[in-house]
Amino acid sequence: MKQTTNTILMIRPIGFRMNEQTAVNNYYQKVLDNVLPATVNAKAQEEFDNYVEKLRSYGVNVIVVSDTKDSDTPDSIFPNNWISFHQDGTVALYPMFAENRRLERREDILDTLEENGFVIENVIDYTSAEEEQVFLEGTGSLLLDRVNKKAYCALSPRADEELFIEFCEDFEYTPVVFTANQTVNNERKAIYHTNVMMCLAETFAVICLASIDDKKERKNVVKHLKEDGKEVIDITEAQVNNFAGNMLQVRGKDEERFLVMSQAAYDCLTKDQINKIEKHCKIISSSLDVIEGCGGGSARCMMAEVFLPKQ
Repeated sequence: MKQTTNTILMIRPIGFRMNEQTAVNNYYQKVLDNVLPATVNAKAQEEFDNYVEKLRSYGVNVIVVSDTKDSDTPDSIFPNNWISFHQDGTVALYPMFAENRRLERREDILDTLEENGFVIENVIDYTSAEEEQVFLEGTGSLLLDRVNKKAYCALSPRADEELFIEFCEDFEYTPVVFTANQTVNNERKAIYHTNVMMCLAETFAVICLASIDDKKERKNVVKHLKEDGKEVIDITEAQVNNFAGNMLQVRGKDEERFLVMSQAAYDCLTKDQINKIEKHCKIISSSLDVIEGCGGGSARCMMAEVFLPKQ
């Protein structure tokens, strides 16, 4: 079992904008005043292309599929929420909170992966849960420790506990459940995705412990991370607001490990935090300001990790 992969699927945006359907519980989204939608999309495409180029320059295998013009999918740039790929050739499809995000699920993306030599043995489809208004948004909601077979999940309107447990039974993961909050207008509200406040790498975890208000839950999460030998690197809520939790460890050329994050995330880290991360691996950062501002997601959300076996 591997925790990191060299192959990433990314979706190039065509109609990127602030998605009004996700803004109801994604408190990181902002309206960019006086900026035309076409400008927002053009800037997002530019950030996307620079990001892909940067990843490839470090030897990361990025498979880029373009979004389609015929559907209104402003968040298609974040594929990790509707699909996940596993080492035994299984693909999982997930139920999405926002109705327009359900249009992101595309059969032809699986064909593209097969054309690239990846083997798909089996598809587990959880999407019928949408009919019951039950959601679990892929590796946005689930953080998978693939080596130790543990799945971390911060419950929210987009991460249902029962469905999470069902996923863990299907994929044989031990569930680690908790609630993570952020302060919105002086109120504590659930953070919409686990991967905004936590990143799980091979030998370390970056996590905002202060967002886990329940002391017992916080202790339990730390206990699981430490017993699996991971160094816990704590970040603040202010850093989470700059997407410092939304990072992903990938493999580049010659199996070298990198932690990928946005420029905003990198810029808000302290010297000490950067040193702690760099003891484990190098950092790649890329500017994603417009994507973060309008999309309320960052570097991690844009990468769907491909762990499928090759032919």
